[in-house]
Amino acid sequence: MALNGPGVYHRTREHEEEDASNIFKNISAESWKSWPNEAAFDRLEEHRGPLRLTLKGSIPSWAAGTLYRTGPGQSRIEDTSRGTHFTTHWFDGFAQTHRFDIVPSDSETQVWYSSRRQADEWIADVKKKGWRSGMTFGQKADPCVGIFAKVMTVFEPKLGNHNVALLANVPGVLIEKKDEDQTTNGINGPLGHRVNASNLYVSTDYTGIRQIDPSTLEPLGETLQSHLHPSLSGPCSCSHAQRDPDSGDLFNFNLAFGRVPTYRIFRVDAASGKTEILATISDPNVPPAYMHSFFLTENHVVICIPVSHYAWRGLKTQWERNIIDSMKPFDKDRACKWLVVDRRHGKGLVATFSTPAAFFFHSINAFEKKVKDEDGNEHTNLFFDFVKYENMDIIKGFYYDVIMDRHDAAKKYWFKNDRYKHSTPTLTRYRFTLPPIPTPDTTFSANADQVLAIPSPHAGELPSIHPLRNGKPYRYVYSAALRGLTTVVDALVKTDLETGDALIWTGPEGHTPGEPVFVPRPEAEDEDDGIIFSLIVDGVAETAYILCLNGKTMEEMGRAEADFAIGQGFHGIHLPYA
Repeated sequence: MALNGPGVYHRTREHEEEDASNIFKNISAESWKSWPNEAAFDRLEEHRGPLRLTLKGSIPSWAAGTLYRTGPGQSRIEDTSRGTHFTTHWFDGFAQTHRFDIVPSDSETQVWYSSRRQADEWIADVKKKGWRSGMTFGQKADPCVGIFAKVMTVFEPKLGNHNVALLANVPGVLIEKKDEDQTTNGINGPLGHRVNASNLYVSTDYTGIRQIDPSTLEPLGETLQSHLHPSLSGPCSCSHAQRDPDSGDLFNFNLAFGRVPTYRIFRVDAASGKTEILATISDPNVPPAYMHSFFLTENHVVICIPVSHYAWRGLKTQWERNIIDSMKPFDKDRACKWLVVDRRHGKGLVATFSTPAAFFFHSINAFEKKVKDEDGNEHTNLFFDFVKYENMDIIKGFYYDVIMDRHDAAKKYWFKNDRYKHSTPTLTRYRFTLPPIPTPDTTFSANADQVLAIPSPHAGELPSIHPLRNGKPYRYVYSAALRGLTTVVDALVKTDLETGDALIWTGPEGHTPGEPVFVPRPEAEDEDDGIIFSLIVDGVAETAYILCLNGKTMEEMGRAEADFAIGQGFHGIHLPYA
């Protein structure tokens, strides 16, 4: 089939239907059986290092800095009080953070690697008890655990498993530092270079974020949103806080459960560190839901509540102790509900609207445009791009048994009711026209128009854009795409949102890519003038490498190879040297 071999492929809108159809052909042929991926998910080790990686090709010296990545690492714990503990869902793998130092030298750029586990307290607790305390994403609660233990350990801060995203230079938090002689790498990195970060945090879809040492990756402590503002007392939030690319202000929301659940949307001022509550929304028509990301435009914070609603007004989490079993079944007759909050002038909730039932993990970007109608009246259009799924089937597709096809689990899950035919992501854009005066109507009677839809593999998951285009009009998005050759992603794609063209990078069989991280060339004028870093796990050799692609052409420039596997985590950031 057209895209099944390694290379870089230029595809256009004319190829969308053909390439989307090939995904289903590859899945129906059970192509994943010849694509080993266990090395990316199982029996992963910690390497405190730093270890120098083998460079092939070149990485531009202007990319000097540190690429941090985080995600699940260890998925089983031996020798607990009740035998071996197995993690069942990928999102619950015990947190591990990775550091790739890109160091310029007179001869060639060097790449050094180190990693550190972030959940040692939780691992020790599991070894002692033989079961997991605290909240998980998909791990079922131990049936032998009593209700008192369940309630007391649901959101136990000391047992957080922060393994999703990284935040640098977080305002409003107490900055803890380690003495230089206590670090293993040296506070400035392996060759005396210091990253440009006052602090570094790891987040998850929980109200706490964990600070780590930017050099050693050592956990330093945890900050709760209630430390930023006392009203931010709910247990749930969003892994992907938004940042204003100009001011550095940080935005997020806090969700509190109760008789009528409450959303609080807030901003942390980068200059003063003070936290402002932009809107408090508590209404029976606004359901509590699992959300992983949201949207930021020049003047608004926008929350899309997908049809991933918590049962019992969110209180079922206290009984189930995991996210998946606490959610209601997906209902295609329910709508996604959108909340538009002013972030500049203190107006609070200014508009609401609805779109058809869907689920998503990741927003991509959002922006505003001024337009005039036939009478010459000016209006503001809001545009929202995200990675949309028809339903929530993808969530249970990330159980380890399905990902690694243990006991034929991939076929059993995806072929049941033809799930695989309705579970590929689509890059979707909605357009909503703001009303001329604030109308916070919680009946959600207004609608948005779908104006763009780009299917897999011409667009994919784990999207990345030019960081300075966040909240502004933009053209290019990079993502990890699915061709149906494995149970996760198997390609990297650059999508041109103006032309619909796609440049798709594919590696050899068994080479599983991770999130593409776009690093712009300093002082570049073109939006795509930069490079892409992606962690590739070679499932055949059980090794890994950092791949460097040209941001314009998607052609390989170089790679830094390790002779061991590195966990295929979720998200990363690149921080330049100071």
